Amino acid sequence: MTDDVNLIPAPLTVERGESAPARVALDERTTLDAGPGTGSTARWLRAALGAATGLPLADGPGPYAIRLRISEEVAREHGPEGYRLSTRGPADGSAGGAAVVIEGGGPAGVFWGAQTLRQLLGPEAYRKAPVADGPWELPAVTVQDGPRFGWRGLLLDVSRHFLPKDDVLRQLDLLAAHKLNVFHFHLTDDQGWRIEIKRHPRLTEVGAWRARTKWGHRASPLWTETPYGGFYTQDDIREIVAYAAERHITVVPEIDLPGHAQAAIAAYPELGNTDVVDTASLTVWDTWGINPNVLAPTEAVLRFYEGVFEEVLDLFPSTFVHVGGDECPKDQWKASPAAQARIKELGVGDEDGLQSWFIRHFDRWLAARGRRLIGWDEILEGGLAEGAAVSSWRGYAGGIAAAEAGHDVVMCPEQQVYLDHRQAPGEDEPMPIGYVRTLEDVYRFEPVPPGLSPEAAAHILGTQANVWTEVMENRSRVDYQVFPRLAAFAEVAWSALPAPEARDYTGFARRMDTHYRRLDALGVDYRPPAGPHPRQRRPGVLGRPLEGTPPIV
Repeated sequence: MTDDVNLIPAPLTVERGESAPARVALDERTTLDAGPGTGSTARWLRAALGAATGLPLADGPGPYAIRLRISEEVAREHGPEGYRLSTRGPADGSAGGAAVVIEGGGPAGVFWGAQTLRQLLGPEAYRKAPVADGPWELPAVTVQDGPRFGWRGLLLDVSRHFLPKDDVLRQLDLLAAHKLNVFHFHLTDDQGWRIEIKRHPRLTEVGAWRARTKWGHRASPLWTETPYGGFYTQDDIREIVAYAAERHITVVPEIDLPGHAQAAIAAYPELGNTDVVDTASLTVWDTWGINPNVLAPTEAVLRFYEGVFEEVLDLFPSTFVHVGGDECPKDQWKASPAAQARIKELGVGDEDGLQSWFIRHFDRWLAARGRRLIGWDEILEGGLAEGAAVSSWRGYAGGIAAAEAGHDVVMCPEQQVYLDHRQAPGEDEPMPIGYVRTLEDVYRFEPVPPGLSPEAAAHILGTQANVWTEVMENRSRVDYQVFPRLAAFAEVAWSALPAPEARDYTGFARRMDTHYRRLDALGVDYRPPAGPHPRQRRPGVLGRPLEGTPPIV
């Protein structure tokens, strides 16, 4: 990669034009020449670059145009998300009579090429308003690129701490800037139900609100006594999904079952195991950890959640729908005469079989509607439904087992890509929980486990970083935990990197010097390379484990 082309994620190739001018300028003569299928990218360019540069970027062809095209040749070479970007200038005939040419294998490829164009213009191109007059110069290069994985995702948990709609839209912009294309929207949990379901209004009337909220990790004694909560209306969800689609990001909703269900049970007590628990006394859970209250294995519960999913499918066009399936304690089922009778009636053997029965039912239900079920790796317990895919979070083992059995897998092991975990071992980290995972650790993460057979490796759809928000009470805290590590993760997910031990972290860190300036322009409160930002430090118990309590893992 040339010295002034500090792209993240790293592209396949960058070539400097020998006969072209060293720099190509965009100015008031620059137009947008958008071919068929590239309209969403043209709209995004006009909004993003127009705001930063002050250039009008009018429609039309010409020698100073930014030309957007879909190319069958690029599709053959680099796939539908691949692109070829030429910034050879209007004097160079190879650019086809335009200043910039972006050819994508499909609409998404054109968009990712536009993201690269923005990086080439420099950090000031990320401002929301012009800070200086031009010229807006580009290095004269040809970039050829395409992603390693088709699933390049980020999970955002809005159940533990709610992010307003505008903050979610901002997160989508940040994903797009890093060429990530899946937004896993964790909408329900014990601590809050965040999506409006019209046929079950108490899910948000009751289930979206905690009487108080914890401040800090689960060992912290600190609370705020004011009610806490929030939810997205169906119109909010439609706006989020449409905004993501304009950026070629798929939103995958998660509705947790049969565990992580206390918020739903608090709203509708009949969903719980009423023969062993006074479910009418349950409230939305106000602390963190694994909750014992799980759904009852009844036909009425199935019908209730089918109604939920009917509304969810109307809002989310994604092929995959996530049903959770993780951390489902079996104690209530073991103690419940009704659950034990259900095990015998269904012939599923034991409580693991009962969980599998839940998952298999919704696998069939979703498949009948043209969708696919995905769940956390606990859905392997008791046998996995034929068409189900697995999010492997407890390490590589679940993903390996699922892939070798012919199931599709998204790799997101907590030991490597849980971005709520601390970024350094020092006690001045804001919330020193989990494993220490530095920027370099994330950069050396490898989504495909070594030794996996070629047939099984083909079932690795891609990878995902997960952001659980127990200790992230607002947008700034999310920024701090996610960045800059998301930049390293994006390169792992997109780029054709060598084996982890052979990766050029020094070169990546050098390119990050430029990328930090992009993040600054975007207003991201990232963790500085030198250590915690003063705004993020916490005094006393809030900023470190209680005396005698190890960091939570």
